[in-house]
Amino acid sequence: DRRQQHRREAGAGDGAGHSFAGIGKQDVGAGHRQQQLDVLFRHVGDAENTALERLELELEAILFTMGKSVELRQLCLALEAEEKEVKQALGLLRERYEKHSALQLRQLEDSYQLCTKAAYFDVLVRAAKTPKKQILTEAVLETLSIIAYKQPITKAEIEKIRGVSSEYSVNKLLEYGLVYEAGRLDAPGRPALFATTEEFLRRFGLDSRQSLPCVNPVTEAEIEKEVEEELKDSFGFTVEERHG
Repeated sequence: DRRQQHRREAGAGDGAGHSFAGIGKQDVGAGHRQQQLDVLFRHVGDAENTALERLELELEAILFTMGKSVELRQLCLALEAEEKEVKQALGLLRERYEKHSALQLRQLEDSYQLCTKAAYFDVLVRAAKTPKKQILTEAVLETLSIIAYKQPITKAEIEKIRGVSSEYSVNKLLEYGLVYEAGRLDAPGRPALFATTEEFLRRFGLDSRQSLPCVNPVTEAEIEKEVEEELKDSFGFTVEERHG
């Protein structure tokens, strides 16, 4: 009887061992499935974050390029995204600019615009007042030389000497303040006469127009002849007759 009782107890113990082993295997399986779910959710979250970051950058590109306020509706259409997603990306963009940037994202009713922060207005004003670099191309310099030596002179006379249109060059010289409209020729159409300015003298280190370097006599005679012919053909009089 005692031996049978030991066998029953041993059998019960083995059954309990098998039961605990089964529970352990179930726990391991559930833990593995949870890990797989965590990895899956993490990948989905990463994908969503990447898509949102992409949307944020696309918004930045649009607002920077447009340079003015853009309606939320237009942004949604351009980005092919839902309003909720666009607003979320706008929020991220605003936060980024607030942390460390000279720019800010402003909402103007139902529109959004990139602007400079007020703290930087002073430097912007100074930058706007900085003179633009003036580039004197060969054509512009050639036109300036003709005006300097033949002033006052009309654009038609300049073009006759150069053989090409001088509209662009004359306009650039006017923009740079190197020449000015000195009057009108008393002729049909009243064409403008151009002459050099004081700024021209300062820029080229001259005291007066008489300080201009002497031109080769032969070259000067050729230029004068061409001008005479142009005046005669266009207006019916010569240089002497014009100033006489």
